[in-house]
Amino acid sequence: MELEIFQQYGPMLLRGFATTVICWIFGTIFGMGLGLIIALIQRYAVAPVRWVLQAYIEIIRGTPFLVQLFVLYYGGPLVGLRLDALPAGLLGLTIYGSPYFAEIFRSAFKAVPHGQVEAARAIGMTEPTIVRRILLPVGLVSALPALVNFSIILTKETVILSIITVPELMYQTQRMSTETFRYLEANFALALFFWIFVETISRLGRKLESRITHYLIERP
Repeated sequence: MELEIFQQYGPMLLRGFATTVICWIFGTIFGMGLGLIIALIQRYAVAPVRWVLQAYIEIIRGTPFLVQLFVLYYGGPLVGLRLDALPAGLLGLTIYGSPYFAEIFRSAFKAVPHGQVEAARAIGMTEPTIVRRILLPVGLVSALPALVNFSIILTKETVILSIITVPELMYQTQRMSTETFRYLEANFALALFFWIFVETISRLGRKLESRITHYLIERP
């Protein structure tokens, strides 16, 4: 392994890693937000709306992310949706992640003891207040490990964005290996960056879970 090659391609790899992190952050935040909205609508909406959302969930979960990304990026212009590679990648990650996050939140809401919700209604709490004061805080404790786990899965899905020329880490390592024919060094760098990335997310998730659990225990 020739480590000198990283002196030349190190800045390019770091730029690619930064793009990967940005894609993951926005894809996770937007996907989680959309998933939460879907879960809440499924909880309170009428049956036809729930059926439509369930169909959306099953379609997205039942098709590969690569196919979804191709349809969005290359098929979008056919219906007037023209996006550059990076916005298309962010939108693709959001759409792909939202059904999984929605199912995580739905399960978390069902895990909240029904008696707590009924007691809140009995003292006159409105449904938005119940969501804010009971469903989200209590449900988040049980949902957090699954949320962190799927967020880690999304980090690895970012490599697919290279197919539509988003200049993330996979795209840059492919460029490095193509120009130098040093495939070992390129893949070593790819693996190392992702290992650091995933380990950081895992540790932050464990700390967040500990702090939230401690807060709920100490809360009067």
